[in-house]
Amino acid sequence: MKRRLFLNLSALASFALFIPKSIAKVKSDPIKSNLNRVKKKPVIISTWNHGLAANKAAWEKLETGGTALDAVEAGVRITESDETNRSVGLGGLPDRDGNVTLDACIMNHENECGAVAFLQEIENPISVARKVMEETPHVMIVGIGAQEFALKKGFEKKNLLTEGAKKAWMEWKEKEDKKKPVINHENHDTIGMLAMDKEGNLSGACTTSGWAYKLPGRVGDSPIIGAGLFVDNEVGAACATGMGEAVIRIAGSSSVVELMRQGYSPEEACKIAVKRIQRKHKNLKNLQVGFLALNKDGEVGGYSVYAGFNYALKNDVTDKMIDANYDLEW
Repeated sequence: MKRRLFLNLSALASFALFIPKSIAKVKSDPIKSNLNRVKKKPVIISTWNHGLAANKAAWEKLETGGTALDAVEAGVRITESDETNRSVGLGGLPDRDGNVTLDACIMNHENECGAVAFLQEIENPISVARKVMEETPHVMIVGIGAQEFALKKGFEKKNLLTEGAKKAWMEWKEKEDKKKPVINHENHDTIGMLAMDKEGNLSGACTTSGWAYKLPGRVGDSPIIGAGLFVDNEVGAACATGMGEAVIRIAGSSSVVELMRQGYSPEEACKIAVKRIQRKHKNLKNLQVGFLALNKDGEVGGYSVYAGFNYALKNDVTDKMIDANYDLEW
């Protein structure tokens, strides 16, 4: 009888190791609990300071009965069309050869998604990505194929290399060391946006002109579903910003969503993903990555490798920037 009792207790102890955090009711750290536990819908969050203007446009969609999908598209289009922004859309810094190439993806609450990569001369790649999602059997179209698709759908060609971006590129070419821009200090790449509408449905969008002065043809995480963006309406949504190569290596945004599925809060999930990136890279110099997440309860959170990552939060009582927690100082 003692041996049977011992075996039963051992089996129960082993089973407990695999109980998800949400079931085990593990107490979480109260990190910024007053900011993160919004529990309001609708709610919108987006990366960086340019997220404030983007959130405003997205909120207007939600207030007039638009879906979360309508909101995220409208929101990031503001940033894409802002020629003073050097890392997204019009005015974005070009690749090594002086060509502005754009990447974007979008995803709705039904796991439908669309993406474009290495798209040139089209101002709003996020809207092209939505067309890919809604009007083709594909998820991603790239390069000249993406441009031809956009033109057939009524988008117009436009020179995206503004005088300011061209000047910066020409000055960079004169530098002997061809210094790579430091992600987070001079290259706030990407706007990622996540939204929950009045129905409680989630959608997300991510768009960028990519790493300034990159090798021609380089594509980062922003248009890759599961890396730069992921949405699961049962659980939550996540997006990423920073060094795209590092995000791709851990399937960053889908990892954050899966961690929330296990019961972690948005900020805890983002932090665990950041820690994973740090473990996977021997050299963390200038390797900045930030994650942003929103769960089905309306809780939000973000976390980054280095200091400096912030995000914009908008709901019916709040419209402000939040500095994300981080691990390292520059």
